[in-house]
Amino acid sequence: MKNSGTRWGVGSALLLFIMIFLPLLAVLLNAVLPGLFFGNIQFQGFGLLGEILHRPLWRQSLFNSLWLGIGTALLGTLIGASLAMVRARWNFASGRLLDAGVWLLLIAPSFMLAQGWVLFAGADGLASRLLGMNWVTAALFQPYGLMVIMALSKFPLAYLTVLAATEWNVSQYGHAARLNGAHPWTVWRTVELPLAAPSIVAGATLVFIDTVGDFGLPAALSTVYRFPTLTYSIYSAIYQSPVRFDMAGVLAFYLVVLLAIAMAVLLLSLRRSRFDFLNARAVRMLKVRPKRTILLNAVTIIFLMMSIGIPVGSSLCVSLMKKAGNGLVLQNLTFEHYFSLFAGSSMDHKQLSFLEGMLHSLTIAAIAAGISIIIGFIVAYVLTFTEFKMKIWLQLFSIISLAVPGIVMGIGYIFIWNQKWLEAVNLHLYGTPSLLVIAVIAGAIPYAVRVQLGSFGTISSSILNAAAVQGAGTMARMLHIVLPLVRRSLLLAVLTAFGTSVFDLALTSMLQPANYVLMPLVIDQAFEFGRYGYATAATLLSGGMVLLIIVLTQLAGEAIFRWSDRREGKRSNLQERHTHTG
Repeated sequence: MKNSGTRWGVGSALLLFIMIFLPLLAVLLNAVLPGLFFGNIQFQGFGLLGEILHRPLWRQSLFNSLWLGIGTALLGTLIGASLAMVRARWNFASGRLLDAGVWLLLIAPSFMLAQGWVLFAGADGLASRLLGMNWVTAALFQPYGLMVIMALSKFPLAYLTVLAATEWNVSQYGHAARLNGAHPWTVWRTVELPLAAPSIVAGATLVFIDTVGDFGLPAALSTVYRFPTLTYSIYSAIYQSPVRFDMAGVLAFYLVVLLAIAMAVLLLSLRRSRFDFLNARAVRMLKVRPKRTILLNAVTIIFLMMSIGIPVGSSLCVSLMKKAGNGLVLQNLTFEHYFSLFAGSSMDHKQLSFLEGMLHSLTIAAIAAGISIIIGFIVAYVLTFTEFKMKIWLQLFSIISLAVPGIVMGIGYIFIWNQKWLEAVNLHLYGTPSLLVIAVIAGAIPYAVRVQLGSFGTISSSILNAAAVQGAGTMARMLHIVLPLVRRSLLLAVLTAFGTSVFDLALTSMLQPANYVLMPLVIDQAFEFGRYGYATAATLLSGGMVLLIIVLTQLAGEAIFRWSDRREGKRSNLQERHTHTG
């Protein structure tokens, strides 16, 4: 197993290095050596990196990203941690609804949620037209308002992180403090809160990373509000004339630096914090029913209406209106926007085709999910069951794309694969759907690995060792032992990778092949050109289709698993009867 683990580990690490780490390395090198990947190396020292202090757009983009990231991390973590502590302690009717809403926000693409907020709070949005709330536009379309919008969509990261850390009851520490005269507030502030500090810091770091690397919000806001960020400025540098790869490389460099600092703060805080408080007396938290459930349910429902109801409800209303400014009256209701999705339309010589874009996006996501699951399965196997000496690097390569935004990965793929010498070996993939598939696979691998590692950890290695002694090779052990035991988590990993790949706006914006329609760009272009009815109808219908595919696939998979279990049970009974008869 040791030798086979080395072979599989080296192969997996090399593959992940090419797909994930090499594009990131290319972005960092281009910031120091402009023209390196286009045959015109122009090393001018590190002066180009210092230009960010002298160029207003670069400086403002860095400041906006940093300001938005810190503010959203603080507010989003406050919201997520508070809700998680309430959910872990008390049992109330809307608790399950809160959990479902959290997962919906986690899966939903940020640019779709941001478009819903624009339709609600814009100058001619639903808030001012239907509700007479003219103050909403000025309140939300300014830095503090954007922090609120981002916090309402990013808090699930902090919620899930803190909730996972509060499942264990270690109330003996609090009881000891109460016996010494401490009040309940003092117990929470001096005992419970410090114990939860590592998970809170981890949640804040995840919120910061996701906010700084977000491309959907700036893309949606660009139609109504100028708020340049690093991600959107990188996109603008690539799609302006002439193309500014040097500018994109420098901005990407600072974006990666911000994310690296965030990860360093997380690791440092975890290393210095004492969180080894679980002992033999720790039991799972038993939720109690609070005295004022009505208040908790009301607060939860109002909060979900703000975070989900406003953006999704606004999109639904606009998709059913002939004209958004005429209100929700019977004469203004129509389904023509949904019908137009299947008729096709032209706009400024750019063809928008819902069916074609949906087919392409679903196909790419399905291929990426299938291949990423295979790679993730092998990586999880190597990390769990082998003695591969470079596990730490394999672990790093498998999670790095979670922290690196898609816009940075996209520009890295352009640097690596847009090379003339690749034409001679038939590997010039730039401008083809194949490169987009590879990039989407790279983005889906971390989800595939993370989901499977948990179930792999429940399998005893003694089973595999016994099979190896009997002559079973690595492939046989994977297919006949590990795969049947982790098949349910494998299905979950497939669906997770598929769901997160369909609406990746950042990668599709950077790597879209010519004349190749993709669903995120269909929605984004329609929204950019003011076709809000078409954009919202496409958003809701495509999102519903993806959700339906996920649900039906999960139900079909569970049915197949139950049929297989019954078949195996009958086979075992027949073998047992035959043994007794013999």
